[in-house]
Amino acid sequence: MKSVRRIAVIALQNFKESVRERVLYNLIVFALLLIGAAILFGRISVGVEQIILVNLGLSSISAFGLLMAIFIGISLVWKEIDRRTIYSILAKPVRRPEFIIGKYFGLVGTLLINTAIMTTGFYVALLYDKGRLELSDFRALGAVYMILLQLALVVGVALLFSCISTPILSAVFTLCVYVIGNFLNDIRWFGQETNSAWVEKLTTFLYYLLPNFGNFNVISRTAHGESVPGYLLLSNSLYTLLYLAILISAAILIFEEREFR
Repeated sequence: MKSVRRIAVIALQNFKESVRERVLYNLIVFALLLIGAAILFGRISVGVEQIILVNLGLSSISAFGLLMAIFIGISLVWKEIDRRTIYSILAKPVRRPEFIIGKYFGLVGTLLINTAIMTTGFYVALLYDKGRLELSDFRALGAVYMILLQLALVVGVALLFSCISTPILSAVFTLCVYVIGNFLNDIRWFGQETNSAWVEKLTTFLYYLLPNFGNFNVISRTAHGESVPGYLLLSNSLYTLLYLAILISAAILIFEEREFR
């Protein structure tokens, strides 16, 4: 029980620090401006207003959430080391695993609140464009949930790299993993089509090693009025939990071995 309380305190403190970062407010403003721009594009393209609005609105939520996850996630551990505050934190009755888990949940909580704000802005734009909201419009919440799962994974990757390297390299590594993860299905298909045994083994290895972010991309189908199937929500939720368990465990193991001088 005390361990849970310490994790909650660390998460809350990290949340407060993240909220103080001006970049969060700037990203929200830019996201809302981009959603507003979607309304203008919708007015220009008569007949496909909602498709453009939903597509661009959800894409902006995903893009700005990704920026938050990477550029705040990479400094979760490094910032404490750079400021020398890591010594006072670990001198208290706080275990290193508690520190890592608390940092993770603090940033995820920040992303959750900011995504909720951007989603509210998205529905305000949709209400302005249509004049009313229908039950079918809330199918987009399934896509927002998938975006949150994706961002939770990105934070896990960023946290792992932040325990290993500097913020700049962590950002590069995390972004590379994200980009490659969006094309894993294509990479595996390419390996199978090359008729080369070692290329196929390499692409298969990458397919199972890296998180498959492509599985979370349902924005296009949502924009065309399709709902996200329940089985996809469940399978991706379980996939995210399993992968996060691996990422956070690896981050804890690495952080446990680090020496601070």
